[in-house]
Amino acid sequence: SIYDLMHESEKECIRFRIVPNLSLFITREVHIEYYGELPILSLRKEPLDDVGNRIKKRMLDIAISLFVTLIILSWLIPLIGLLIFLESGGPIFFKQLRTGKNNRPFYCWKFRSMKKNKDADSKQASQNDSRITRIGKFLRKSSIDEFPQFINVLKGEMSLVGPRPHMIKHTTDYSNLVDGYMIRQFIKPGITGWAQINGYRGEITNPEQIKMRVNKDLWYLENWTLWLDIRILFLTGYFILKGDANAY
Repeated sequence: SIYDLMHESEKECIRFRIVPNLSLFITREVHIEYYGELPILSLRKEPLDDVGNRIKKRMLDIAISLFVTLIILSWLIPLIGLLIFLESGGPIFFKQLRTGKNNRPFYCWKFRSMKKNKDADSKQASQNDSRITRIGKFLRKSSIDEFPQFINVLKGEMSLVGPRPHMIKHTTDYSNLVDGYMIRQFIKPGITGWAQINGYRGEITNPEQIKMRVNKDLWYLENWTLWLDIRILFLTGYFILKGDANAY
């Protein structure tokens, strides 16, 4: 029997290994994890499944978002709020239901960069969009409109780095268009992400763009490290200072 072979091999100082044949059931690479002594097969590795890794990521989120909230937003909100109000009246903020971790909706906050319009929850901003105000154009180009999302991070609804949260309608549309789309919802959405620093930000105009964006998001989910988050944050700052053609 196989147990006799194992016993005889070890008597001869030979390591014995068993290769399970799963090809009848699974035709792609799998990862083995252990819950106690129980082996579990999964289709992908997820570093953020580990509690210790989630704590590290959350500590980075809290440290940076608390700094930004206290040191920057404390004076930026009154200043930007006044400019928005002088141009187009209130409100100062724009909040929108977006899809978060585990497909749970949350209100994502931004500085309002558009005139009030009925298409806000269904239509993405496009280049030369007539809905964008003058101050809004500056806010979007500089990415300052996203700064209120540091409050979303403090509340635990978002992370500094992760897949960008989409409108509820777009989550439904894209999940029907791209296989594996909903896997990106396994982790918290981010203010910035691996897809964004690789050129996939802004308006989605064809199916290939969302497919590539999802591809980058899933790579991030499977390859997360704290150093990767720090690298993405630095590169995000670099691209903001350099200017991004997709920021409009």
